[in-house]
Amino acid sequence: MAKARKLAAKDGKQASKAGKPVIYVLNGPNLNMLGLRQPEIYGRDTLADVEKLCHKAGTRLGLAVDFRQSNLEGELVTWIQQARTKAAGIVLNAGAYTHTSVALLDALNAAETPCVEVHLSNIHRRENFRHHSYISLAAKGMICGFGPKGYVLALEALADIV
Repeated sequence: MAKARKLAAKDGKQASKAGKPVIYVLNGPNLNMLGLRQPEIYGRDTLADVEKLCHKAGTRLGLAVDFRQSNLEGELVTWIQQARTKAAGIVLNAGAYTHTSVALLDALNAAETPCVEVHLSNIHRRENFRHHSYISLAAKGMICGFGPKGYVLALEALADIV
């Protein structure tokens, strides 16, 4: 964590006003429906609950969390591109775009910003088409199957990396 604070102090583009490294937590399609959509798979926590959890973890880890959600692939691409100069890292739950979006993969590769992929459910225990991830090709690692705690684990991993 000390390393993260030193880096943030040197590079104002990747630090918040408080001097903390900025981590983009990006959420893809249908994640705005958490708590309502298939709670037997995704749980009863809402996206607002996940956001609170991330901000709490970010504070503990010395990170500034910028939490966002979009159902639009192009908007996610734009945010990933912005991360190149505005964020020290990315936590990405791309939802269904995980399995289909070469555009997100290309954006992650162009951003040259460490990324941790997150999924609430264990995608490897689900339908075959969910076993493939384009995001994994650019991510430092993937966390899946731990529900909202996966976001915290991803933030902890990034705190060690940035």
